[in-house]
Amino acid sequence: MSMAHTAPLAMSGAPPRRAGSVRTGDRLWRLFLLAAGCGVFLLTALILIVLARLALPVLHQPGTWAFLTSSDWDPVAESFGALPFVWGTLVTSAVAVVLAFPVGLGVALFITEVAPTWLRRPVTFAIELLSAVPSVVYGLWGLFIVVPWLRETVEPALGAALGFLPLFSGPPLGLGYLAAGLVLAVMVLPTLASVSIEVMRTVPAGLRESAYALGATQWEVVRLAVLPHSRSGLVGALVLGTGRALGETMAVAMLIGNAPSVGTSLFAPGYSLASVIANEFAEAGSDAHVGALAALGLVLFLVTIAFNAAARLLIGRRQP
Repeated sequence: MSMAHTAPLAMSGAPPRRAGSVRTGDRLWRLFLLAAGCGVFLLTALILIVLARLALPVLHQPGTWAFLTSSDWDPVAESFGALPFVWGTLVTSAVAVVLAFPVGLGVALFITEVAPTWLRRPVTFAIELLSAVPSVVYGLWGLFIVVPWLRETVEPALGAALGFLPLFSGPPLGLGYLAAGLVLAVMVLPTLASVSIEVMRTVPAGLRESAYALGATQWEVVRLAVLPHSRSGLVGALVLGTGRALGETMAVAMLIGNAPSVGTSLFAPGYSLASVIANEFAEAGSDAHVGALAALGLVLFLVTIAFNAAARLLIGRRQP
């Protein structure tokens, strides 16, 4: 090596790094990352263990299956059944997903296929802004805007046109499954739209160009190329949005009516797993009541994990 190349190294004055110290630093860094990664699993396991420990006496007393299928909820008599809350959670989540998924899919197609470049960023920002709104704000909006609108306009119209169906029978109360599901639809819309956008962006450009080269219209390109290629990812977005809706608390507690009953009408008031835990945990006066609420939390925890894991698996199948 010439003097011209060695002079800067000699003049820099930086001491040479020892190989042993480099290896020690790498080991410490790997141990830190390993601890951080395992800590997530440890935290999840601790939550599961604590919930199971609190809920075990209640689940053993009537039996797990009896707890899930019973409709009786009487903390004074220490009689607990989870069916009304499971039913309310599933109904409101189903209403939210049915209403939000077509809109989220349309927004994703608009951003990826139709919108000009200058309009994509504002629309994407508006979607992200919806996800940043606190749950209680959605609840207040639903309580003062959505509930009166449903009670005075939507539910009477649905009852007059479709009142012969059990889903749309009963008096128009405003508060109930429909109000909670409608506000939940707005809340899960950012999740559905964002995931759908990312999935559609993985569609190869050559697939679209080939369809256009064969004379396909824009709708035919979407129907024959984009949607088939994104099918599993869109199903994953649907499942992920459902998991998001299952765990929502404050907005649902403010709008669902908080009645521990199983109703077949969307106009009827109900209850959900998350909202009953939020409403009653501070007033739980007995170990049995606390255990029953912990059992409800355990059910919600397991169902949410199952939905999110299924969504991630489906979305992962379409990642490049």
